Amino acid sequence: MQLIKNIPPKEIVAGITGYYAHGANMTFGYVEIKAGSHLPEHHHVHEQITYIIEGQLDMIIGGKSCSLTAGMYHIIPSHTPHSAIAKTHCKLIDAFSPAREDYK
Repeated sequence: MQLIKNIPPKEIVAGITGYYAHGANMTFGYVEIKAGSHLPEHHHVHEQITYIIEGQLDMIIGGKSCSLTAGMYHIIPSHTPHSAIAKTHCKLIDAFSPAREDYK
């Protein structure tokens, strides 16, 4: 058993910091995003579920806009282009399958 904050942080892009735990087939991430931070459009083989704990994250997923706030989640299918802008400071959980080797 571990505390997520004891995991070394990984800066994804400026203003976006994640703490990632890896199983054999999935990755769990606790992510903090500073207001105004932008995650450029990208895609990956991993299916992703993003759950918002706090804040407002505006995303474009597969060409469709969606605004996520506390308590909301979105499932991002494998290979689907997506991007995000934090309208406020955000805390969220990301789950990926298969495991993100690039986040280890």
